[in-house]
Amino acid sequence: MNQNDILKTIDMISKQNLDIRTITMGISLLDCVSDDAKVGAKRVYEKIVRQAKRLVPTGEAIESEFGIPIVNKRISVTPISLISQGCGDYILFAKAMDKAAKEVGVDFIGGYSAFVQKAATQAEKDFIDTIPDALAQTDLVCSSVNIGTTRAGINMDAVAHMGRIIKKSAELTADRDGIGAAKLVVFANAVEDNPFMAGAFHGTGEGDCVINVGVSGPGVVKVALENKKGQPFDEIADTIKRTAFNITRMGQLVAREASRRLNVPFGIVDLSLAPTPAIGDSVAYILEEMGLETCGAHGTTAALALLNDAVKKGGIMASSHVGGLSGAFIPVSEDAGMIHAVETGALTLSKLEAMTCVCSVGLDMIALPGDTPDYVIAAIIADEAAIGMVNTKTTAVRLIPVPNKKVGESVSFGGLLGRAPIMPYNANSPKEFIERGGRIPAPLHAQRN
Repeated sequence: MNQNDILKTIDMISKQNLDIRTITMGISLLDCVSDDAKVGAKRVYEKIVRQAKRLVPTGEAIESEFGIPIVNKRISVTPISLISQGCGDYILFAKAMDKAAKEVGVDFIGGYSAFVQKAATQAEKDFIDTIPDALAQTDLVCSSVNIGTTRAGINMDAVAHMGRIIKKSAELTADRDGIGAAKLVVFANAVEDNPFMAGAFHGTGEGDCVINVGVSGPGVVKVALENKKGQPFDEIADTIKRTAFNITRMGQLVAREASRRLNVPFGIVDLSLAPTPAIGDSVAYILEEMGLETCGAHGTTAALALLNDAVKKGGIMASSHVGGLSGAFIPVSEDAGMIHAVETGALTLSKLEAMTCVCSVGLDMIALPGDTPDYVIAAIIADEAAIGMVNTKTTAVRLIPVPNKKVGESVSFGGLLGRAPIMPYNANSPKEFIERGGRIPAPLHAQRN
């Protein structure tokens, strides 16, 4: 980097909310398997602490020495449904994860997860049933369930099950505005190296331990576009690509340095634009800078498609290994511009669903009325999974049916989770549709051999 690059990066950090959103250590727990839940949970705790004891101090040292903000230090682990099968007492593993995360000082730990995209064993069904209690009885544990893939189709029995699980997760944490549901993601085409919560887990194709980094920087992209008023989209795309390159180089630097200091292999840089509730640090503001009066107006999906593509094209040239989800996130509660658009009626649930066809992940951090039926939640999951399955992309749903809240009210989760307006949903019932069960077959283009 030359002097001009360094000065630009300093300006991005000090004035445009540029940060490393997370350093996430992925840890394999495959060697912790036991037929005794107490023994297995003890092994899980001990391995997490042993591997991650230096993660937070190392992140803080890099942050201090390089002057680069690192917002979160996190851990992801092998899906616990694989580690705990046959043990019976699954909650012990969630408590061991939580205790270990607190011991090493990380912000979150992900991996209380299951994979039922084609079918679920009885042990997996039993495990999924424990998710609401696990999230209610822990503070830092996050959970995810994969219910569909392009190759397998969509497990509609699991979709219906997850509608009930999300509802119960919110109800068991009603005293905290349903925060349990905010720590639970339902995926289609989940990836093994995602560093972002709540969907992070350490895939079985990963090594024993790895460092993954998630970058951010929507404020930087927005400022870069402020000087491009009236310019054609070719110029807009090129500007975003160049900006994403600079952002990702910073992520690569931090990832390599953390890997070296911890003596842990470098995995990937996830170059997603992850917003925060801070004013200016918004994906919605980027779209509006392209010429939309408000995010949600006609043209929003096209603008988001351009943004997502340009971010990937620019970022992928800046890192030796790009992975995770990579693109642009649109979590409502975590994005000041999205919150404003929802409150003014410009952005609806239907429009958000359309936007998920072209962005990273899906319907994220959306608050619904507390009396939303579980089959409506399941139908929203099914729609989003269908988008992922047909388009061969990762999609996800993180919905919070906030107990005792109605449309027009709002809920504040604090921190990066932000504030969410309670959004209306389509009142026409999908109950009979969801009750059919079975499996939606994989699309024809899944047969690629």
